[in-house]
Amino acid sequence: MERAVERAVNFDWRRSAWIATLVAVSVGLSLAFACAVPLAAFAALGALTMRRGEAVLVVLAIVLANQCVGFAVLHYPVQGLVWSATFATVGVVAVFAAEWTYRSAALAHPIVGYAAAFLAAFAAYEGGLFLITVVAAPSDLATYAAPIVLRVLAINAAAFAGLLLTARIATGILGVPGGWGMRQRPV
Repeated sequence: MERAVERAVNFDWRRSAWIATLVAVSVGLSLAFACAVPLAAFAALGALTMRRGEAVLVVLAIVLANQCVGFAVLHYPVQGLVWSATFATVGVVAVFAAEWTYRSAALAHPIVGYAAAFLAAFAAYEGGLFLITVVAAPSDLATYAAPIVLRVLAINAAAFAGLLLTARIATGILGVPGGWGMRQRPV
């Protein structure tokens, strides 16, 4: 009981607003890019701006939002439902990869850490999807042709940069000490 009261007293609406912002942005990006929603960017940003559990929950919420948009609005085929768990799994792996890489790379400079976290999340996400595709649907390997992967990388990089900038601007406007959850040093 005491712990619940402590959490209620320490509630920070800005953290909830950031989480809601990420999920809302993901819905817009799902409408714009369908299957190419930048989940690696969200995983990296979650790893940089939240505690691990929150980052994992946000990635799972984004996968759920993307799938809801996909099936309800974009008319994904029912067979695509099987991939929902795959997206969620590799999304969580991408959070862990980004977090681990940031801890290692941020010693050089925070910007190096941010870039390394993003690249690790992207490699984990796309690499995980590729490996699962090799096993589960080898006839779909054409979706990993260089031009397609480079397009997905560009979408993820733009989303990551835009959301990172948004986090920094919000930090300045809202006056959150130490950044809107931005890690200033390795954790």
